Amino acid sequence: MQISKRGLDIQASPIRKLKPFADAAMARGTHVYFINIGQPDIETPPAVWDAIKNFDERVLSYGPAQGFPEVRQSIADYFAEYGIALTADEIIITVGGSEAIHYAFSVVSDPGGEIIVFEPFYTNYNGFASFADVKLVPVTLRAEDGFRLPPQKEIESRITAKTRAILINSPSNPTGVVYSREETKRIVDLVKKHNLYLIADEVYKEFVYDGLSHTSVLEFEDILDRVIVVDSISKRFSCCGARIGALITRNPDIYQAALKFAQTRLCPPTVEQMGALAAYRMGKDYFEPVRKEYERRRDVLCSGLSDYPGIILHKPSGAFYVNVKLPVRNTEHFVQWMLTDFSLDDQTVMTAPSQGFYATPGKGLDEVRIAYVLKEEDLRKAIRVFIAGLEKYQSLF
Repeated sequence: MQISKRGLDIQASPIRKLKPFADAAMARGTHVYFINIGQPDIETPPAVWDAIKNFDERVLSYGPAQGFPEVRQSIADYFAEYGIALTADEIIITVGGSEAIHYAFSVVSDPGGEIIVFEPFYTNYNGFASFADVKLVPVTLRAEDGFRLPPQKEIESRITAKTRAILINSPSNPTGVVYSREETKRIVDLVKKHNLYLIADEVYKEFVYDGLSHTSVLEFEDILDRVIVVDSISKRFSCCGARIGALITRNPDIYQAALKFAQTRLCPPTVEQMGALAAYRMGKDYFEPVRKEYERRRDVLCSGLSDYPGIILHKPSGAFYVNVKLPVRNTEHFVQWMLTDFSLDDQTVMTAPSQGFYATPGKGLDEVRIAYVLKEEDLRKAIRVFIAGLEKYQSLF
Protein backbone atom coordinates (compact mmCIF):
# COMPACT_ATOMS: atom_id res chain seq x y z
CA MET A 1 0.00 0.00 0.00
CA GLN A 2 1.14 3.55 -0.70
CA ILE A 3 1.90 6.23 1.87
CA SER A 4 0.82 9.78 1.05
CA LYS A 5 3.35 12.21 -0.36
CA ARG A 6 2.71 14.39 2.68
CA GLY A 7 3.55 11.48 4.98
CA LEU A 8 6.72 10.69 3.07
CA ASP A 9 7.95 14.25 2.66
CA ILE A 10 7.26 15.73 6.10
CA GLN A 11 10.47 16.58 7.93
CA ALA A 12 11.64 14.42 10.81
CA SER A 13 12.34 16.55 13.86
CA PRO A 14 16.05 17.47 13.94
CA ILE A 15 15.61 18.00 17.67
CA ARG A 16 14.32 14.50 18.33
CA LYS A 17 15.53 12.25 15.52
CA LEU A 18 18.93 11.62 17.15
CA LYS A 19 17.31 10.75 20.48
CA PRO A 20 17.80 6.98 19.94
CA PHE A 21 21.56 7.57 20.01
CA ALA A 22 21.16 9.41 23.31
CA ASP A 23 19.06 6.54 24.66
CA ALA A 24 21.80 4.09 23.67
CA ALA A 25 24.44 6.26 25.36
CA MET A 26 22.44 6.31 28.59
CA ALA A 27 21.95 2.54 28.38
CA ARG A 28 25.76 2.25 28.34
CA GLY A 29 25.90 4.25 31.56
CA THR A 30 26.83 7.62 30.00
CA HIS A 31 25.19 10.71 31.45
CA VAL A 32 23.78 12.90 28.68
CA TYR A 33 23.32 16.64 29.14
CA PHE A 34 20.30 17.51 27.00
CA ILE A 35 20.76 21.00 25.67
CA ASN A 36 19.17 20.15 22.35
CA ILE A 37 15.57 20.80 23.34
CA GLY A 38 13.69 23.68 24.94
CA GLN A 39 12.70 21.73 28.05
CA PRO A 40 13.43 23.99 31.04
CA ASP A 41 14.40 22.57 34.40
CA ILE A 42 12.68 25.53 36.08
CA GLU A 43 10.00 24.06 38.31
CA THR A 44 6.39 24.37 37.21
CA PRO A 45 4.72 26.88 39.57
CA PRO A 46 3.02 25.29 42.61
CA ALA A 47 -0.20 27.12 41.72
CA VAL A 48 -0.43 25.08 38.54
CA TRP A 49 0.02 21.77 40.35
CA ASP A 50 -2.47 22.79 43.04
CA ALA A 51 -5.11 23.61 40.44
CA ILE A 52 -4.61 20.25 38.74
CA LYS A 53 -4.60 18.28 42.00
CA ASN A 54 -7.72 20.07 43.23
CA PHE A 55 -9.73 19.41 40.07
CA ASP A 56 -12.72 17.61 41.53
CA GLU A 57 -15.28 17.22 38.76
CA ARG A 58 -16.86 13.78 38.79
CA VAL A 59 -16.85 13.51 34.98
CA LEU A 60 -13.96 14.64 32.78
CA SER A 61 -16.20 16.01 30.05
CA TYR A 62 -15.78 17.96 26.84
CA GLY A 63 -15.22 21.68 27.16
CA PRO A 64 -15.87 24.44 24.61
CA ALA A 65 -13.93 24.10 21.34
CA GLN A 66 -12.40 27.55 21.86
CA GLY A 67 -11.50 26.83 25.47
CA PHE A 68 -13.17 27.75 28.73
CA PRO A 69 -14.24 31.41 28.88
CA GLU A 70 -12.51 32.01 32.22
CA VAL A 71 -9.22 30.76 30.80
CA ARG A 72 -9.53 32.97 27.73
CA GLN A 73 -10.40 35.93 29.95
CA SER A 74 -7.36 35.25 32.15
CA ILE A 75 -5.16 35.49 29.06
CA ALA A 76 -6.83 38.77 28.07
CA ASP A 77 -6.24 40.09 31.59
CA TYR A 78 -2.62 39.00 31.43
CA PHE A 79 -2.02 40.81 28.14
CA ALA A 80 -3.66 43.91 29.64
CA GLU A 81 -0.76 44.01 32.13
CA TYR A 82 1.47 44.64 29.09
CA GLY A 83 -0.80 47.38 27.76
CA ILE A 84 -2.47 45.20 25.10
CA ALA A 85 -6.27 45.23 25.08
CA LEU A 86 -7.93 41.93 24.19
CA THR A 87 -11.28 40.29 24.83
CA ALA A 88 -11.89 36.63 25.61
CA ASP A 89 -13.64 36.30 22.25
CA GLU A 90 -10.42 37.15 20.41
CA ILE A 91 -8.64 34.11 21.89
CA ILE A 92 -8.90 30.43 20.99
CA ILE A 93 -7.24 27.93 23.31
CA THR A 94 -5.21 25.45 21.26
CA VAL A 95 -3.32 22.24 21.88
CA GLY A 96 -0.02 24.01 22.43
CA GLY A 97 1.30 26.83 20.31
CA SER A 98 1.88 24.16 17.67
CA GLU A 99 -1.80 23.79 16.89
CA ALA A 100 -2.14 27.58 16.74
CA ILE A 101 0.57 27.74 14.06
CA HIS A 102 -1.10 24.95 12.10
CA TYR A 103 -4.44 26.78 12.27
CA ALA A 104 -2.82 30.06 11.26
CA PHE A 105 -1.18 28.53 8.18
CA SER A 106 -4.44 26.85 7.20
CA VAL A 107 -6.57 29.97 7.70
CA VAL A 108 -4.45 32.40 5.70
CA SER A 109 -3.58 30.20 2.74
CA ASP A 110 -5.06 27.62 0.42
CA PRO A 111 -2.83 24.71 -0.67
CA GLY A 112 0.02 25.98 -2.80
CA GLY A 113 0.19 29.39 -1.15
CA GLU A 114 3.41 30.89 0.18
CA ILE A 115 4.42 32.20 3.60
CA ILE A 116 7.63 34.19 4.00
CA VAL A 117 9.74 33.12 6.97
CA PHE A 118 13.13 34.14 8.30
CA GLU A 119 15.63 31.30 8.61
CA PRO A 120 16.88 29.78 10.79
CA PHE A 121 13.41 29.30 12.27
CA TYR A 122 11.61 26.98 14.67
CA THR A 123 12.02 23.71 12.84
CA ASN A 124 8.43 22.51 13.28
CA TYR A 125 7.23 25.33 11.01
CA ASN A 126 8.35 22.95 8.25
CA GLY A 127 6.01 20.27 9.52
CA PHE A 128 3.06 22.62 9.92
CA ALA A 129 3.62 23.86 6.38
CA SER A 130 3.54 20.28 5.13
CA PHE A 131 0.27 19.62 6.97
CA ALA A 132 -1.28 22.79 5.50
CA ASP A 133 0.27 22.16 2.05
CA VAL A 134 1.79 25.63 1.92
CA LYS A 135 5.30 26.62 0.89
CA LEU A 136 7.68 28.39 3.23
CA VAL A 137 9.72 30.99 1.36
CA PRO A 138 12.89 31.63 3.36
CA VAL A 139 14.82 34.84 3.87
CA THR A 140 18.21 33.75 5.17
CA LEU A 141 19.70 35.53 8.18
CA ARG A 142 23.43 35.29 8.91
CA ALA A 143 25.26 34.50 12.14
CA GLU A 144 27.91 37.04 11.14
CA ASP A 145 25.20 39.75 11.11
CA GLY A 146 23.73 38.68 14.45
CA PHE A 147 20.68 37.23 12.68
CA ARG A 148 19.14 40.68 12.30
CA LEU A 149 16.40 41.30 9.75
CA PRO A 150 17.64 42.42 6.32
CA PRO A 151 16.60 45.63 4.56
CA GLN A 152 12.97 45.87 3.52
CA LYS A 153 13.80 45.52 -0.19
CA GLU A 154 15.39 42.13 0.35
CA ILE A 155 12.29 40.87 2.14
CA GLU A 156 10.02 42.43 -0.47
CA SER A 157 11.88 40.62 -3.26
CA ARG A 158 10.45 37.31 -1.94
CA ILE A 159 6.83 38.47 -2.28
CA THR A 160 4.97 36.92 -5.22
CA ALA A 161 1.37 36.57 -6.36
CA LYS A 162 1.21 33.43 -4.18
CA THR A 163 2.37 35.11 -0.97
CA ARG A 164 -0.29 35.08 1.73
CA ALA A 165 1.57 35.99 4.90
CA ILE A 166 4.84 36.85 6.61
CA LEU A 167 5.77 34.91 9.75
CA ILE A 168 7.99 36.40 12.42
CA ASN A 169 9.22 34.97 15.71
CA SER A 170 10.56 37.30 18.37
CA PRO A 171 12.25 36.52 20.68
CA SER A 172 13.54 33.96 18.24
CA ASN A 173 13.89 30.23 18.45
CA PRO A 174 16.65 29.26 17.55
CA THR A 175 18.71 32.47 17.50
CA GLY A 176 17.56 34.30 20.62
CA VAL A 177 17.30 37.56 18.67
CA VAL A 178 14.75 40.14 19.83
CA TYR A 179 13.56 42.29 16.95
CA SER A 180 13.57 46.00 17.60
CA ARG A 181 10.46 48.09 17.15
CA GLU A 182 11.97 49.42 13.90
CA GLU A 183 12.52 45.90 12.57
CA THR A 184 8.96 44.91 13.49
CA LYS A 185 7.62 48.07 11.85
CA ARG A 186 9.53 47.08 8.69
CA ILE A 187 7.39 43.94 8.49
CA VAL A 188 4.19 45.78 9.45
CA ASP A 189 4.69 48.21 6.58
CA LEU A 190 5.21 45.35 4.12
CA VAL A 191 2.05 43.48 5.06
CA LYS A 192 0.08 46.71 4.72
CA LYS A 193 1.62 47.54 1.36
CA HIS A 194 1.05 44.09 -0.13
CA ASN A 195 -2.21 43.20 1.64
CA LEU A 196 -0.75 40.22 3.48
CA TYR A 197 -1.39 38.57 6.82
CA LEU A 198 1.16 38.78 9.63
CA ILE A 199 1.64 35.71 11.83
CA ALA A 200 3.69 36.38 14.95
CA ASP A 201 5.04 33.64 17.20
CA GLU A 202 5.50 35.47 20.50
CA VAL A 203 5.69 32.56 22.94
CA TYR A 204 8.99 33.79 24.48
CA LYS A 205 7.96 37.42 24.96
CA GLU A 206 8.76 37.48 28.70
CA PHE A 207 12.31 36.23 28.19
CA VAL A 208 14.12 39.42 27.13
CA TYR A 209 17.49 40.51 28.55
CA ASP A 210 19.95 43.42 28.72
CA GLY A 211 17.23 45.96 29.48
CA LEU A 212 15.55 45.44 26.11
CA SER A 213 11.80 45.10 25.62
CA HIS A 214 9.61 42.99 23.39
CA THR A 215 7.48 44.65 20.72
CA SER A 216 4.25 42.79 20.02
CA VAL A 217 2.57 43.07 16.63
CA LEU A 218 -0.66 43.56 18.61
CA GLU A 219 0.61 47.06 19.42
CA PHE A 220 0.17 48.23 15.80
CA GLU A 221 -3.38 49.51 15.54
CA ASP A 222 -3.27 49.96 11.76
CA ILE A 223 -3.00 46.20 11.05
CA LEU A 224 -5.44 44.81 13.60
CA ASP A 225 -7.42 42.98 10.93
CA ARG A 226 -4.46 41.06 9.52
CA VAL A 227 -2.60 39.88 12.64
CA ILE A 228 -2.51 36.40 14.15
CA VAL A 229 -0.47 35.89 17.32
CA VAL A 230 0.63 32.46 18.52
CA ASP A 231 0.91 32.09 22.29
CA SER A 232 1.67 29.26 24.73
CA ILE A 233 2.18 28.45 28.41
CA SER A 234 4.84 25.82 27.63
CA LYS A 235 7.95 27.91 28.24
CA ARG A 236 6.26 30.83 29.97
CA PHE A 237 5.27 28.74 32.98
CA SER A 238 7.51 25.69 32.40
CA CYS A 239 4.46 23.66 31.39
CA CYS A 240 5.66 22.02 28.18
CA GLY A 241 3.68 18.84 28.74
CA ALA A 242 0.38 20.59 29.40
CA ARG A 243 -0.06 21.44 25.69
CA ILE A 244 -2.00 24.65 26.22
CA GLY A 245 -1.51 27.42 23.68
CA ALA A 246 -3.61 30.12 22.10
CA LEU A 247 -4.40 31.70 18.78
CA ILE A 248 -5.10 35.42 19.15
CA THR A 249 -6.75 37.55 16.48
CA ARG A 250 -8.95 40.62 16.34
CA ASN A 251 -10.26 39.65 12.90
CA PRO A 252 -13.67 37.97 13.37
CA ASP A 253 -13.42 36.12 10.04
CA ILE A 254 -10.07 34.59 11.01
CA TYR A 255 -11.51 33.72 14.40
CA GLN A 256 -14.54 31.94 12.99
CA ALA A 257 -12.45 29.98 10.50
CA ALA A 258 -9.99 28.90 13.20
CA LEU A 259 -12.89 28.03 15.50
CA LYS A 260 -14.23 25.60 12.89
CA PHE A 261 -10.81 23.94 12.82
CA ALA A 262 -10.93 23.76 16.62
CA GLN A 263 -14.35 22.14 16.54
CA THR A 264 -12.98 19.26 14.48
CA ARG A 265 -10.78 18.22 17.40
CA LEU A 266 -13.63 18.96 19.85
CA CYS A 267 -11.78 20.73 22.67
CA PRO A 268 -8.40 21.43 24.25
CA PRO A 269 -7.42 19.52 27.42
CA THR A 270 -9.72 20.33 30.33
CA VAL A 271 -7.56 19.72 33.40
CA GLU A 272 -4.52 21.46 31.93
CA GLN A 273 -6.66 24.51 31.23
CA MET A 274 -7.33 24.74 34.96
CA GLY A 275 -3.57 24.74 35.50
CA ALA A 276 -3.17 27.47 32.89
CA LEU A 277 -5.89 29.52 34.58
CA ALA A 278 -3.99 29.40 37.87
CA ALA A 279 -0.74 30.30 36.12
CA TYR A 280 -2.11 33.36 34.38
CA ARG A 281 -3.69 34.60 37.60
CA MET A 282 -0.21 34.75 39.20
CA GLY A 283 0.44 37.94 37.19
CA LYS A 284 3.54 39.01 35.36
CA ASP A 285 5.56 39.61 38.56
CA TYR A 286 6.23 35.88 38.57
CA PHE A 287 8.67 36.30 35.68
CA GLU A 288 11.35 38.61 37.02
CA PRO A 289 13.32 35.97 38.99
CA VAL A 290 12.81 33.49 36.15
CA ARG A 291 14.07 36.00 33.61
CA LYS A 292 17.15 36.76 35.72
CA GLU A 293 17.89 33.04 36.03
CA TYR A 294 17.88 32.58 32.26
CA GLU A 295 19.98 35.68 31.78
CA ARG A 296 22.61 34.22 34.12
CA ARG A 297 22.55 30.94 32.23
CA ARG A 298 22.96 32.77 28.95
CA ASP A 299 26.01 34.58 30.27
CA VAL A 300 27.55 31.32 31.52
CA LEU A 301 27.02 29.62 28.16
CA CYS A 302 28.31 32.49 26.03
CA SER A 303 31.40 33.06 28.16
CA GLY A 304 32.15 29.35 28.04
CA LEU A 305 31.95 29.10 24.25
CA SER A 306 32.89 32.48 22.82
CA ASP A 307 36.67 32.12 23.24
CA TYR A 308 36.90 28.81 21.39
CA PRO A 309 38.69 29.29 18.03
CA GLY A 310 36.38 29.13 15.04
CA ILE A 311 33.10 29.47 16.94
CA ILE A 312 30.84 32.29 15.76
CA LEU A 313 28.39 33.15 18.49
CA HIS A 314 25.93 36.02 18.69
CA LYS A 315 24.97 36.66 22.31
CA PRO A 316 21.19 36.24 22.37
CA SER A 317 18.92 38.92 23.78
CA GLY A 318 15.91 36.71 24.41
CA ALA A 319 14.33 33.25 24.64
CA PHE A 320 16.78 30.60 25.89
CA TYR A 321 18.57 29.46 22.75
CA VAL A 322 21.68 30.36 20.82
CA ASN A 323 22.49 29.29 17.27
CA VAL A 324 26.23 28.62 17.11
CA LYS A 325 28.44 28.28 14.03
CA LEU A 326 31.07 25.60 14.67
CA PRO A 327 34.39 24.85 12.95
CA VAL A 328 33.10 21.53 11.58
CA ARG A 329 31.70 20.53 8.20
CA ASN A 330 28.58 18.67 9.29
CA THR A 331 27.06 19.22 12.72
CA GLU A 332 24.60 16.35 12.40
CA HIS A 333 27.55 13.98 12.16
CA PHE A 334 29.23 15.79 15.05
CA VAL A 335 26.15 15.62 17.29
CA GLN A 336 25.70 11.93 16.55
CA TRP A 337 29.40 11.24 17.13
CA MET A 338 29.19 12.95 20.53
CA LEU A 339 26.52 10.42 21.48
CA THR A 340 28.05 7.31 19.96
CA ASP A 341 31.83 7.77 20.22
CA PHE A 342 32.65 10.35 22.88
CA SER A 343 32.39 10.75 26.62
CA LEU A 344 34.34 12.61 29.27
CA ASP A 345 34.14 11.15 32.75
CA ASP A 346 31.17 9.11 31.49
CA GLN A 347 29.36 12.25 30.35
CA THR A 348 28.41 13.60 26.94
CA VAL A 349 26.21 16.32 25.46
CA MET A 350 23.33 16.43 22.99
CA THR A 351 22.73 19.57 20.93
CA ALA A 352 20.45 20.12 17.92
CA PRO A 353 21.94 20.26 14.39
CA SER A 354 20.76 23.47 12.76
CA GLN A 355 20.19 22.33 9.18
CA GLY A 356 16.67 21.33 10.17
CA PHE A 357 15.99 24.93 11.19
CA TYR A 358 16.41 26.07 7.59
CA ALA A 359 14.22 25.68 4.50
CA THR A 360 17.10 26.35 2.10
CA PRO A 361 18.98 23.12 1.26
CA GLY A 362 22.60 23.17 2.41
CA LYS A 363 22.13 25.92 5.00
CA GLY A 364 23.07 25.44 8.64
CA LEU A 365 25.36 22.47 8.04
CA ASP A 366 28.01 23.94 10.35
CA GLU A 367 25.63 25.24 13.04
CA VAL A 368 23.96 23.86 16.16
CA ARG A 369 21.22 25.20 18.38
CA ILE A 370 21.98 25.09 22.09
CA ALA A 371 19.26 25.54 24.71
CA TYR A 372 20.47 26.95 28.02
CA VAL A 373 17.72 25.23 29.99
CA LEU A 374 19.89 23.55 32.63
CA LYS A 375 20.78 24.92 36.03
CA GLU A 376 24.13 26.71 36.14
CA GLU A 377 26.09 23.83 37.71
CA ASP A 378 24.94 21.37 35.03
CA LEU A 379 25.37 23.91 32.26
CA ARG A 380 29.02 24.49 33.20
CA LYS A 381 29.63 20.73 33.14
CA ALA A 382 27.90 20.45 29.77
CA ILE A 383 30.06 23.23 28.31
CA ARG A 384 33.23 21.51 29.54
CA VAL A 385 32.20 18.22 27.94
CA PHE A 386 31.08 19.94 24.73
CA ILE A 387 34.40 21.77 24.28
CA ALA A 388 36.38 18.61 24.97
CA GLY A 389 34.29 16.72 22.44
CA LEU A 390 34.67 19.44 19.82
CA GLU A 391 38.47 19.44 20.23
CA LYS A 392 38.59 15.66 19.87
CA TYR A 393 36.27 15.67 16.86
CA GLN A 394 38.35 18.29 15.07
CA SER A 395 41.48 16.20 15.62
CA LEU A 396 39.80 13.19 13.97
CA PHE A 397 37.88 14.79 11.14
